[in-house]
Amino acid sequence: MANDKKKLKEKKPKFSTYWIYGIIIAILLAIQLFSSGSYQETNEITPSEFFKYAEDNDIEKVVIVNRHIAKVFLTKEAEQKEVHKTSKPTSLLTPASNIPNYKFEIGDLQNFENDLKSIGKYDILSNDTEENVLADFLLGILPFILLIGVWIFIMRRMSGGGASGGGGQIFNIGKSKAKLFDQNTEVKTSFKDVAGLEGAKEEVQEIVDFLKYPEKYTTLGGKIPKGALLVGPPGTGKTLLAKAVAGEAKVPFFSLSGSDFVEMFVGVGASRVRDLFKQAKEKSPSIIFIDEIDAIGRARGKNAMSGSNDERENTLNQLLTEMDGFGTKTNVIVIAATNRADILDKALMRAGRFDRQIFVDLPNLAERKAIFEVHLRPLKKAKGLDIDFLSKQTPGFSGADIANLCNEAALIAARTNKKAVEKQDFLDAVDRIVGGLERRSNLFSVEEKRTIAYHEAGHAVVSWFLEHADPLVKVTIVPRGRSLGAAWYLPQEAYITRTNKFLDEICVTMGGRAAEQIIFNEISTGALGDLESVTKKAKAMVMIYGLNDKVGNITYYDPAGENGFVKPYSEKTAELIDNEIKNIIETQFQRALELLTTKKDLLDKLANRLIEREVIFKDDLIELLGVSPFKKISSKVTEEEEE
Repeated sequence: MANDKKKLKEKKPKFSTYWIYGIIIAILLAIQLFSSGSYQETNEITPSEFFKYAEDNDIEKVVIVNRHIAKVFLTKEAEQKEVHKTSKPTSLLTPASNIPNYKFEIGDLQNFENDLKSIGKYDILSNDTEENVLADFLLGILPFILLIGVWIFIMRRMSGGGASGGGGQIFNIGKSKAKLFDQNTEVKTSFKDVAGLEGAKEEVQEIVDFLKYPEKYTTLGGKIPKGALLVGPPGTGKTLLAKAVAGEAKVPFFSLSGSDFVEMFVGVGASRVRDLFKQAKEKSPSIIFIDEIDAIGRARGKNAMSGSNDERENTLNQLLTEMDGFGTKTNVIVIAATNRADILDKALMRAGRFDRQIFVDLPNLAERKAIFEVHLRPLKKAKGLDIDFLSKQTPGFSGADIANLCNEAALIAARTNKKAVEKQDFLDAVDRIVGGLERRSNLFSVEEKRTIAYHEAGHAVVSWFLEHADPLVKVTIVPRGRSLGAAWYLPQEAYITRTNKFLDEICVTMGGRAAEQIIFNEISTGALGDLESVTKKAKAMVMIYGLNDKVGNITYYDPAGENGFVKPYSEKTAELIDNEIKNIIETQFQRALELLTTKKDLLDKLANRLIEREVIFKDDLIELLGVSPFKKISSKVTEEEEE
């Protein structure tokens, strides 16, 4: 029965802009047909010429139009004369007998008739004094019709309509663009497809359960939550979680993006918010999902240049009213997603609007394993593929990164004509995603290759002998992406970072620049990425985390950007901050210089092996550098230090 209704709905004719264009063309043709043929193109003559032709008996008849224009028709014999041969225009739409040969203005009609009588030619005067009212009317309204047609065409383009079909969208510009999912809509995503988000999934499942079985909670005095805000870094599965809600909930689910409310016309955003909640209330209990809500939910009053009427703020005000205002006691839950919760308006974040803020963080080791199991299902895997190993090689990867990794591994396996995706394909995919595509075509001079080799060897040697540096995995001078070479590490999973960890990482990063200084007694531009990295870390230590003794236990972290261009500290403090950032970096650079000076023989061995093989792994590292005093050895990497 539902399918029959759907077919009937599909057969229903839709308003199309082609209709408007067809009407305009028809009007133009009508003007051509109803107007006097090619009358506008008829040759003009003077009254004296007319009377001369009349005396020569060349004129068959003269027709007066609107009492001041005379249309002159020649006899067939006269049309053959040389003087008249080019006088008559032609038209495909008007018969030749209706097209005049000449036209002229007669002035006063009574005087014209008297002149004809005086020469005995009054009989050629026709009494048909036509007035083409229809043509004049159509010509008068034609500019307005064309203007309306162009306006409709532009509006349809702006409102997302095509050149055909759905032309009625212009009249629905204030209507909501939300896509409705209900029991008749096939949504295949379920909570089984969402792995690694156990805490967030549990809270969202409870919301769905509340809508399905409200009496379970209301009997104990509980109230339905107004909204839930999913917050987390990009790619962690916020939108996927919402898709699972749409697939699991047996209630109407309205899905749209925050940018769908924004339009160039004043009042459209607020109108769409009202229409969205009106539809949701009519189908309650229901769920509204707004992806990237920061598009309309930014804190108000931040843009001083917006003037007295800010369309985005008007839209936000309407959203605030709909979520928790008078007359909002309906079973409508709003779920929103953003990775910029710090810039959202405080009124939007308060309890009663978004009662729950669900943080969707990057997955840990166990969660990455669960995510791998989901994305490995469609792949044809080699037997004995170790998912635990893959999970350990991807610290810091989001769910979207893991999905991309699995796909990239399948592409690499297909590129080499393999029958199944193997472990090495996944390792190559990690290299491809983190470091970029290998650029074997880059040809370095002998001196450049030697400089890059010593630079990367400097990173490796320093990290090998520092306690808090990440485990070294491999060193390469094969260019990938923007880097000319890299020392690869496997970051340790930790939720807090101590001062010694920061300092050792800065020292390792400056190891490449220190090696160039020791070997060549000069430095190159290859350390740009290193300088950016250490400056960012040192700045974070001093200004954000309060890890500097001289600046003290204070932070100038401003996630919402409320300070704008105004510094929240004095010029004296700014000078102190600059000096401390520079002091941290220079101290660690000197530390790297001292360490590499004592290990110069190991630096030479490692650099020469790199020049020879281009890529060296843990076996070479142990052979050349010995066993690390801190036993920091791993078999693969997911993060590199780019130059």
